[in-house]
Amino acid sequence: MLVPVYAFNKNYSTNMKTKIVLFLATVLFFVAIFTACKKENSDPKTDENTQVAVQSDDQSRFSSEIDAVANDADISIENSVSFTGRTMQTNADTICSATTTYDVVNRKITITYNGASCTGDRTRTGTVVLTMAANTHWKDQGASFTVQFQNLKITRLSDNKSITINGTQTYTNVSGHLLLDLINPLSGVHSITHAISSDDMSITFDDGTQRSWHVAKQRVYAASISNNTVSGSVTITGTHTEGNVTNIAEWGTNRLGNEFTSATIQPVVIRSDCNFRVVSGEIKHTLPHVSADATFGLDSSGNPTSCPGTGHYYFKIVFTGSAGNSITLIMPY
Repeated sequence: MLVPVYAFNKNYSTNMKTKIVLFLATVLFFVAIFTACKKENSDPKTDENTQVAVQSDDQSRFSSEIDAVANDADISIENSVSFTGRTMQTNADTICSATTTYDVVNRKITITYNGASCTGDRTRTGTVVLTMAANTHWKDQGASFTVQFQNLKITRLSDNKSITINGTQTYTNVSGHLLLDLINPLSGVHSITHAISSDDMSITFDDGTQRSWHVAKQRVYAASISNNTVSGSVTITGTHTEGNVTNIAEWGTNRLGNEFTSATIQPVVIRSDCNFRVVSGEIKHTLPHVSADATFGLDSSGNPTSCPGTGHYYFKIVFTGSAGNSITLIMPY
């Protein structure tokens, strides 16, 4: 007997997407801590280690929050028959600490964040507006919608520091189909690709500094059902190229006025059969004359390892300075 199609929706898709956001934030936070511990002078504009620490922390927050909004957008779009083009309504997932308003006539969805903290680590206020063209359905290959960030302010409760995001992104359903199709054994769909792009994201930091950043990434969702159990994965890569640097996910000028890139040297892969853990991937932050590279899915010796049922994975951080000196640290996650 087949398990009901939508029984897995909340547990699989919501848990998987939440794990993506929380893991990337945690890893980049460790990069920030590690490099900050090694600063040698008090001027952040000249201290290479501090530059990487500041950039890593800022980047982790920005990247995590735009991914969180992407997850919320997925939930909002897939909850609506009108926007998806499917024929059957399902039990809806909800967005934490937000209200969602649907304007079917004007093809607009408004998500308003109410400032509550459902995760215990940060609050969100502001509005995100999704707009889809007439006669467009999200299930169709190549379908897209715009996501407008309107003073989305995220405050970190541990230190009360905030970032405020404005700007517009484009989300594209590169492959077609809905995430719900992945957990429908009759759909024949085994993977779905979403792309996220933007050239006008404005970030205002807690010190009043304002910068414009760019985004170009894709997320490939995959799933299979065996013995009434869903196994799935998400693979995240950057899609932008500048010069000889490829797979860039975010780039721009940081709060210290230095240009940066954040690239997925190897795709970041999260698997549900490994307890929703990151099993492989490599992310590299590059600033003028300095970089920090993090590799995941390793054992305690820094070698690639198989999926552990219990215990730790490890990730390796390599910090490289302008003089070519490097420092390596291996940490569990």
